[in-house]
Amino acid sequence: MFEIITAGGWLMLPILTCSVVAMAIVAERCWVLRQNRILPSNLANQARRWLIDDGIPDEKIRLLQNNSPLGRILAAGLANRHLPREKIKNSVEEVGSHVAHELQRFLNALGTIATITPLLGLLGTVIGMISVFTRITSAGVGNPTELAGGISTALITTAAGLAVAIPSLMMYRYFRGRIETLVVDMEQESLKLIDAIESALNARSGNNQPAGNLR
Repeated sequence: MFEIITAGGWLMLPILTCSVVAMAIVAERCWVLRQNRILPSNLANQARRWLIDDGIPDEKIRLLQNNSPLGRILAAGLANRHLPREKIKNSVEEVGSHVAHELQRFLNALGTIATITPLLGLLGTVIGMISVFTRITSAGVGNPTELAGGISTALITTAAGLAVAIPSLMMYRYFRGRIETLVVDMEQESLKLIDAIESALNARSGNNQPAGNLR
């Protein structure tokens, strides 16, 4: 393996560096984008149950905010629960945009690696082929076996670049799809919370109406 890497030339170094960075990003995103970390089970139901009692302390909201990305969105809705629906929705959407941005962290780097590593491999092959044809020009064809070996060495960087780019692109597409699904699920839960807030406010307003005369 070491002989193959050294035979590929100096461009194998950035390709190997890209492979290490890509593996680190994939491992980190797999850990961060776990379902139970982003959308803990029963968290949204618990937040809606708190609306039964209007006296939600700030400690509960801070605890919810630090719980998970979904918790941050729900905490924004609960913190502004006494405001009109449109303002609650705006505050939730603002926090949700920040959460979605954080979920996409490092994905641009992974996509860049998937794009540039084949180009680095192709560059290494072109440089290698130039070197081979330079030798042919100066010394003639000579030994065909040596010529074939030089060409195969020149193609090593292309193979290495593709070996890094293909799985990087697959994982990039996978993470993009997973994040889109998580964002949609969080949007649904936040809308349910906003509806629950509005229902709770309407119920309290109805309870505060003066009773009519009994006949």
